Amino acid sequence: MMNISAAAGNNGYPCLCQDGPGAARQGMSRSSSQYNVVVIGGGPGGLVAAAGLAGLGARVALVERDRMGGDCLNTGCVPSKALIASARVAHLQRHADRFGLTPQDGDVDVGRVFERMRRRRAQLAEHDSPERFESLGVHVYHGASGVFLSPQMVKVGDETLYADRFVIATGARALVPSIPGLKETPHYTNENFFDDLTTAPPSLAIMGGGPIGTEMAQAMSRLGVPTTIIEMGPHLLVREDADAIEVISVALTGDGVEILTGHTAKEIVPGPISLGPRSVRVTIEEQATGKMLQREFGALLVAV
Repeated sequence: MMNISAAAGNNGYPCLCQDGPGAARQGMSRSSSQYNVVVIGGGPGGLVAAAGLAGLGARVALVERDRMGGDCLNTGCVPSKALIASARVAHLQRHADRFGLTPQDGDVDVGRVFERMRRRRAQLAEHDSPERFESLGVHVYHGASGVFLSPQMVKVGDETLYADRFVIATGARALVPSIPGLKETPHYTNENFFDDLTTAPPSLAIMGGGPIGTEMAQAMSRLGVPTTIIEMGPHLLVREDADAIEVISVALTGDGVEILTGHTAKEIVPGPISLGPRSVRVTIEEQATGKMLQREFGALLVAV
């Protein structure tokens, strides 16, 4: 097996790279703050890098200030697909006659659907937990940020870690556009939507017709929430092929989603309390005509 420390460099500490998977687990101690590799970011990229390097025999530290698993586990793939699964069941119940069954069009308890999603997410979280990665031979520094002091030094909390190489896998944050009033008005992004929503809003506006916006629009509409997509571009999913966009647009419309393409949100302010604590009033410009209209929604999801 390749000697990882030889490939990554050696800071003068003994090589821990014995042959065999997981060799780095032998003799490792937090008494030393010197590593072959320090991985910053405990999302999918960072976790794969840390586990793979430790399995090859490197001495590895992983730094994550927030939840392990990153976007995919906590605010992306896992919760969104759990919601989509529930929404698909609700859709199939309403259209059961296609399968020779009696359709059922009962009310959906969106709060229960979100609770199920969070339970499923929690079940998967143990696979990305600090305990699991410690068992793989990775030293996990959880709950603190990393600040570089030099090309080979990073301060994590009260400790200074030294490494030959660093993997920076910190991911990205949701973009909140500079629309007057938006930052001061309660709204969701993917970072808080799956945690904070507990009951169905009377209606939902989704700003952005990309992958996140379209899949959440379909799911929420199928769960019984009147949903509107506001997209400034001429059509949804601007990076996709025209024939695919047409199929998806028709499907969304069939599921009851209102699609406003070629429309730009010009101002967003809190809406009437009768629509709930997260209600919004959106001033929208129709680009083709310059016509301005105001719409009120029970909640807003920003997914640009």
